[in-house]
Amino acid sequence: MTEQAIANEDIVIVAPRLPEAPGEAAYSAYEIDPIVIETATRLDEALRTAPGVSTFRRNDSAAANPTIQGLSIRASAPSGAGRALVTLDGQPLNDPFGGWVIWGAVPPETVANATVLRGAGAGPYGAGALTGTVQLDERRGQGTVLSLEGGERGQFRAAGVGEARGDAWSFMLAASAQQDDGWIPVRAGRGAADTEVWSDSAAGVARLEWRDGERVFAARLSGYSESRGAGLVGAESISDGASLSVTLAAPAGDVAWRVQAWAMTSDLYNTSVATAPNRGTTTPANEQYATPASGWGGNAALRWTRDDYGVEVGADLRTADGETRERFSFSGGQFTRNRIAGGRTLTAGAYIEGWREVGDWLFTGGARVDQYRAWNGQRVERLIATNAPLLEFTPEDTTTVAPTARLGLRREFGEFYLRSAAYAGFRSPTLNELHRPFRVGNDVTEANAALEPERIVGFDFGVGGDYANWSWDAGVFATRLDDAIVNVTLGAGPGTFPPGVFVPTGGAYRERQNAGAINAAGVEAEAHGEWNERVGWRVALNYTDAEFGSGPLAGLRPAQSPEWSASAGVEWRPLDATTLSAALIYETARFEDDLNSRELDAAATLDLRAEQRLRAGVSVYAALDNALDADVETAETGDGIESFGPPRGFRVGLVLRR
Repeated sequence: MTEQAIANEDIVIVAPRLPEAPGEAAYSAYEIDPIVIETATRLDEALRTAPGVSTFRRNDSAAANPTIQGLSIRASAPSGAGRALVTLDGQPLNDPFGGWVIWGAVPPETVANATVLRGAGAGPYGAGALTGTVQLDERRGQGTVLSLEGGERGQFRAAGVGEARGDAWSFMLAASAQQDDGWIPVRAGRGAADTEVWSDSAAGVARLEWRDGERVFAARLSGYSESRGAGLVGAESISDGASLSVTLAAPAGDVAWRVQAWAMTSDLYNTSVATAPNRGTTTPANEQYATPASGWGGNAALRWTRDDYGVEVGADLRTADGETRERFSFSGGQFTRNRIAGGRTLTAGAYIEGWREVGDWLFTGGARVDQYRAWNGQRVERLIATNAPLLEFTPEDTTTVAPTARLGLRREFGEFYLRSAAYAGFRSPTLNELHRPFRVGNDVTEANAALEPERIVGFDFGVGGDYANWSWDAGVFATRLDDAIVNVTLGAGPGTFPPGVFVPTGGAYRERQNAGAINAAGVEAEAHGEWNERVGWRVALNYTDAEFGSGPLAGLRPAQSPEWSASAGVEWRPLDATTLSAALIYETARFEDDLNSRELDAAATLDLRAEQRLRAGVSVYAALDNALDADVETAETGDGIESFGPPRGFRVGLVLRR
């Protein structure tokens, strides 16, 4: 829907985006339940109800380090940078330096719809949409929401969104703030060095829209700031950033068009520590005191639509410029070395997409070509005391041309349908992967400025049905991901590795590499509906068999990739003013590392919630997160120390809607 009528039916707010093209029905998609979005405290919590969709590790974004919040789809190859493109009304949200997404920057209260598109986005989505795309639609004309909640472990959250409007304009303002004193993730083997994983975050959004006939203009400004502890004394991070987008569109009619420009800035402060063998103390290992990065870009599309066919042409551009500034090599009570490393990247592409309906058949397809360029790379390391250079490295500039395409078809049989698709896509390495080494505990991972883009080919086949009070979809898929960018283990501590990196006892030395091909095949299915006017339900599952078919990790399963994942939910309204809900997420074991030597146990979490409307527009609720107090293993070190996610937690809140 591109138009949303609000309370005054003479006023229509037109979103500055093109409506979904009819050809999209041929591809695999998962709609996030709006109730799940409405009740989530973080957006990535809602997205994880789509099986196979996850950030790199099991912790949600309130606890996870910003550098591992990239989203991946189908569990075939999770990555800290993420292998999925995330957009909000067409604007990419992936960080210009690392490709990850700061989920706290998008309050769930501002999101009306979220759709997970599975498979490479060779058409209008382009570079970065390697395993899929998440499309977020910002709310319009849906009134005002204010919420306030508190809970165990010092949890507190306040959020609000409101919209003023006139005959041809609207202005939205939204903000959120959240804090959590956290929990200590290490249990067995815990020492004085172990402390709480805590977090504080704030975000704000302002959006102005103006409609002139069939045209709509939108300007959106947002910002965020987050800080969190990593669970070890002296290890913490602070991230902040801002974005601006300007859009002009005419989304209705036989000829529709859209032009958007956007810009982003981000910065990251991050400290890491080495732990003593008895976990009694920590020693500073690295202080990433700044990571200034900026990105800008734009996209444009022109669409012709007729009764039974249509064509869309478009182009997009994304550029990133950033560097990491760090102090490292701690000795004699101080850091002795300094590092500055970074560069610039640019990706530009153009596409053509078309669809045709012939009776009960839908045919669709498109092709695009992208050019990726990385240049101005550098890495300089110096002695802090004398400023004498220890390492000066300037990688060669690189240019890659990547043609991709996708084809799909769908056949309707009344309420039943068949669909099939084939696709190809690519993802270019981020500045973070190219230039920034990092450390987690005693594990050290080196950057690699010689990384090549990842490429994927795959196909889907699915069946489904839409009925009066329920619908279902099930399918199979197979993909081959070439030149997968993976952290490859090259040695174990204690020892010194190139370029002069010391790894202590219990640590591993890794380097980002194009580690060969990952072959994946799987099954995905989902169903949702209503038993009656008072009970709604949803179930979904994903099975992915993924394995390196070539390269140094041949025969091994990609790290952080569970075979099975599933979710289920039920909402029951026993009374008109009362809603009870339960949500379950389950996944089988996954490997922590590339060598499959550290296994994280299977995990299941059950969340419960009860909401009571006191009067029109006023509700209270109580929520029990991880109601069964399940042990959710989130990490394991080389010496066998396990970390766990949050224990059972109780929250209560107040919601005002108007």
